[in-house]
Amino acid sequence: MRGRTTRRGAAAIAAIVAFGAVLTGCSDGTDVVELPEQASAELPADMTDQIDAAVTKAMQASGATGGIVGVWAPWGGEYVAGLGSTAIEGGEDVTADMTFRIGDVTRAMTCDVLYGLAADGQLEVTDSVTQHVQNVAGSEDITLQQLCDSTSGIGNSEAKVLTNWVRTPEREWDPRELAAQGLIAAGGTPGAKFRDSDAGYLLLGEALRHATGETPAELFDTYVAEPYGLGSTFLPSPTAATPGTNYLPGYRSNNEDAKNGCSAPTEFSKASSSVGYTDSGAVSTIEDLGRYGQLLALGSAEDDEGRFDHALPVYSDGASWYQYGGGVYQAGPLIGQEGATLGYATSVWADPSSGLTVAVVLNNSRSDSAAAKVGRQIAAIASRAPAADGFEQPEIGLPWSADGYDKQITDDAICPIGE
Repeated sequence: MRGRTTRRGAAAIAAIVAFGAVLTGCSDGTDVVELPEQASAELPADMTDQIDAAVTKAMQASGATGGIVGVWAPWGGEYVAGLGSTAIEGGEDVTADMTFRIGDVTRAMTCDVLYGLAADGQLEVTDSVTQHVQNVAGSEDITLQQLCDSTSGIGNSEAKVLTNWVRTPEREWDPRELAAQGLIAAGGTPGAKFRDSDAGYLLLGEALRHATGETPAELFDTYVAEPYGLGSTFLPSPTAATPGTNYLPGYRSNNEDAKNGCSAPTEFSKASSSVGYTDSGAVSTIEDLGRYGQLLALGSAEDDEGRFDHALPVYSDGASWYQYGGGVYQAGPLIGQEGATLGYATSVWADPSSGLTVAVVLNNSRSDSAAAKVGRQIAAIASRAPAADGFEQPEIGLPWSADGYDKQITDDAICPIGE
């Protein structure tokens, strides 16, 4: 694999700080999130070396040829880097400005649209999904909010259709067809507990489309890209395409490749966004992803709409600090999302109090485990960043350690980890 291509400094954040605040929420921009001042210093070299090593190991563990990482510690500095190569052989250096599919971070954006439309009076989050989507029998008690919270009881569709996605990545899927697979597996009382459900977010996207008469792509522009200031973030049309022109190629190792050391993953750069739609279909850059994660977390601290105040444990017998609600995970003090779509695995985390933000993408979607864990590992590393001149180092109490996640990535590796 090739080396890293970096762009350090505060240039990417400067435009944000210049405004001092960003409008989020409803389309008329009445909600304001104050942004923390970003130190113009660089993160220390020994810290960026640790970050590089963590991402490189996660790449190896997941079979990725490349990755992109962004870290913003407002009190201490930032680090944005592309690591590895665009291919196992004959590739180019990965650069930090490459675009990619952001996987399940799309879910949080779909919930942004839901709450934005509610603030604009176009619907209620407590509306039944059947008020907006026809022919979903047995779903009368499921609300739009429960679809956003992933507490509807609807199951997952990916496991049932993954083989078809891999066989024909350019096929354009009807979201109702995909969601039907999750509806078949529905069970439990709506609102009672968290259940990971891609089908729920597909249905939510359909409900938002029917409620407004606008496409999800248009709604993402209005309620996500424009108010958050995300110039490189969008929900593509279902026509098969790469995620932009200057894109990070995306791969997936099948069973045979994983057994043989992940030496020949299949490329899925060109695919239909209908595979992910409003669950995992959006495209972005690491700069936009970091900005989005930071603003989402800061907005959660001023949650007048009640979006984030009813999170439920991800696992009934798991850690109490790991919960889900409002389209995001709440891991200790951090707010974020993680997951995969064909070709890519992503993770973004931010602290509402300090503004600490981490975003990472790996370009192999065989498993999203390494991307999810390395995101939290890097958060633990960056939380110790020393304060730049004129700033004060915050106390960020994370209920995990960088070493702990390093071990988990090693233990859970599906591909060989080199020296």
